[in-house]
Amino acid sequence: MDPLEQERRDREFMAHALELAATTTALASPNPQVGCFIVRDDTILGEGAHLYDNYDHAEIVALKQAASRGLSVKGATAYVTLEPCSHHGRTGPCADALVAAGMKRVVVATLDPNPLVSGRGVEKLRAAGIDVVIGFGEQQAREINEAFAHFIRTRTPFVTLKAALSADGKLAPEDSLRTAKEPYWLTGAEAREDVQRLRHASDAALTGIGTVLADDPQLTDRSGISRRRPLLRVVLDSYLRTPLSSKLVRSAANDLLIFAGSSAPENRIRDLRSAGVEVEIVAEEDGRLSLPFILSRLGERQILSLLLEGGSELNGAFLRQRLVERVIFFHSQVRLGDQAIPFAEGIASPAEVEQALRRVTRITIGEDLRVSGYLRDPWLSQSPSES
Repeated sequence: MDPLEQERRDREFMAHALELAATTTALASPNPQVGCFIVRDDTILGEGAHLYDNYDHAEIVALKQAASRGLSVKGATAYVTLEPCSHHGRTGPCADALVAAGMKRVVVATLDPNPLVSGRGVEKLRAAGIDVVIGFGEQQAREINEAFAHFIRTRTPFVTLKAALSADGKLAPEDSLRTAKEPYWLTGAEAREDVQRLRHASDAALTGIGTVLADDPQLTDRSGISRRRPLLRVVLDSYLRTPLSSKLVRSAANDLLIFAGSSAPENRIRDLRSAGVEVEIVAEEDGRLSLPFILSRLGERQILSLLLEGGSELNGAFLRQRLVERVIFFHSQVRLGDQAIPFAEGIASPAEVEQALRRVTRITIGEDLRVSGYLRDPWLSQSPSES
């Protein structure tokens, strides 16, 4: 086949595999999102995506589909968005399954981000005489699995800081101008719908007690899209001031976790636990809850992605301690003035934060501007032993 035509087809079929992988948002975690197409000439023999609850990896799903259709995959090409695994986990190695199936070519978007196994699946395939091509759709494949890539190396969640900002870079009006226990909407309905999609794509959302007392948020995933496990709602509340009458507590259904300090009153711990809230007492540093420790505890729960929806103090603390990987700002056209609540305590303005971002995208959503970018590359995250 003409090399240019082969390249065109490889890009086209990998694009289909990436679309498959993207359909598994909130359905594959804590595993990666992977899609696979098995093709001979222009005929699709089998396709599949990994769903955590169904065990089978994408390659196995595609192989089984081809078999169910009575189709032989010998001599075919597999397009896989992530390097086929080479080790035993909940299932056997997918690289071995592709070899046994008689695959002729395997096109891989990106290698496994786990440094302990990266490249080993490709080595197995090539050792069996299979032609392996790497790199088509790599950037998109990495974006789909950025949380997994960060987690597999650090064992802590990939943190996205989300904030709605006024035109002059503020979070909200000064307290005297706000309605108690009611959110102040800076952005329009379209931007708020986008936030629901961000929550849907996250394993957990985190806020602080200041936001709970000021806004009485629900912090739920209201996207209406299926997910395999509930969005874990996390509150940092040193002294357990979260009201029992709050929307968070009243809606608790094994999905609300409050981290508190050692000085939290025993009666408050008891009352919140009786209301169905999980309360965990955690380490403190200089009288404040230890954010790195909290992230490690969430990692132990296999929380791969965390959406930070905090106030000024929490935003500042996460940024100062370099715990944020991605930033998403929703800029409204409203101006709030110098006395309004700043974006982040002790931190430069949002404009200066944006200047530090890499791979920045800017899109208009309704009447608001959405700016997103990365402070660090999640695929280069260091494990604790490497730092």
